[in-house]
Amino acid sequence: MKKKYVLAAILLLVAAVVSGCSNYKFKATTNYEVQNFTATNHRGEEISLEDLKGKPWLAMFIFTNCTTICSPMTYNMTEIQASLKERGVEDYNIVAFSVDPATDTPEVLAKYLSFYDVPDESKWNLVTGYDQKFIEQLAWDSFKSAVKKSSDPEQDQVMHASTFSLVDENGIVVKNYTGYSEEEDGVSYDTIAIDMETLIEEGSH
Repeated sequence: MKKKYVLAAILLLVAAVVSGCSNYKFKATTNYEVQNFTATNHRGEEISLEDLKGKPWLAMFIFTNCTTICSPMTYNMTEIQASLKERGVEDYNIVAFSVDPATDTPEVLAKYLSFYDVPDESKWNLVTGYDQKFIEQLAWDSFKSAVKKSSDPEQDQVMHASTFSLVDENGIVVKNYTGYSEEEDGVSYDTIAIDMETLIEEGSH
């Protein structure tokens, strides 16, 4: 009899969790309009803001010569994609803006991405093909994110944020997340995946 009560309690708990998940509503915490841009992705294809509209996307800023946060950020993004894949989420894109476009050609970006275990490369766009001033302006105007390359020719590092941004199907930045953390579990893969999934579901109704 006791086992039956325990089983019933477990089933009620599972039902409550499932019900709670189904009632989850995405809540935007930012409202930044992404400015129009045209760039070239790591496959050598031209891509613009208009091309991305119609599906939500995750954005980040990286560069291939980065000696600090870019590699773990890229790894974290692959983990988010793995979580999305587990959930069966398909209608999204990932855009990584190079903050060192003079160095990061499409070929260099493609080689960089090849070092990572990417669940679905077709959804990734590592982009370049603009000048330094443009990406610094785009980052600030569209994402409220600072990007700054040193004026010292001996310095090849570029200052940028470690943020992941969720952009909705209309090109509006609706939420930001930590993309890098030295603390264990500092980047919540599942939270980002759930927000993406919910945003897609709410947009399809």
